[in-house]
Amino acid sequence: MTKWQHQCAYCGGQNIPLEIEHIQPKSQGGSDRVSNLAIACHKCHQKKGSQALEQFLEKKPEILKRLLVQAKAPLKNAAAVNSTRWALFNSLKLTGLPIEIGTGGLTKYNRTVQGLPKTHWLDDADCVGKSTPTRLKIKTHQPLLITCFGRGGRQKAAPNKRLPIRHNPLKPIKGWLTGDIAKHKTHGIGRITLRSRGSFVLTKPDKTQFSVKPIDLKPVFRRDGYLYKFSRVFR
Repeated sequence: MTKWQHQCAYCGGQNIPLEIEHIQPKSQGGSDRVSNLAIACHKCHQKKGSQALEQFLEKKPEILKRLLVQAKAPLKNAAAVNSTRWALFNSLKLTGLPIEIGTGGLTKYNRTVQGLPKTHWLDDADCVGKSTPTRLKIKTHQPLLITCFGRGGRQKAAPNKRLPIRHNPLKPIKGWLTGDIAKHKTHGIGRITLRSRGSFVLTKPDKTQFSVKPIDLKPVFRRDGYLYKFSRVFR
């Protein structure tokens, strides 16, 4: 799907059901190799049928040329991930701990049996591998998501194409650093961004922003290089 940008290889249709299509039909000796597979909408799939690609796109040479090049494009990212996965697996086996691997199909099956929504945290934690029990007890409906956010850049000024347009404070101002979590007496809890002019920016979890004075803030959590937020609630 990613190789074809999640769109029909023939008409470019998006946000519609897509089907696996053999570029060279199997009836004409086409294989199931990745280089012979594309994705197409139902209409194009049916219209092409068992025609040779050159015959089907005879009046559309631009699409034919693009499709042939795209079909042969190597999946470099997929190859890199696959190599890393097996290197990690072989390294973990050396620890002597019980190691288990699975497939995307098995993960989907386990998730479907459990009646769970498709999310990274449920798939990775609960639905990977044959050891997944037939019934899971999920103790939370809203996990905490932790993202490495960094401690801010080292630029003293944010430039445009020609000149600096904003000063970036690198040192604490009145005891505050960019990334601190604070509570404002009116606007509630949010993340602080320093401004050297005297007022700060308070960014709420819903991305709304307010200009606030330091005197109206109370510390909740000092920055540690990570961003913490709760995911949406699922049932």
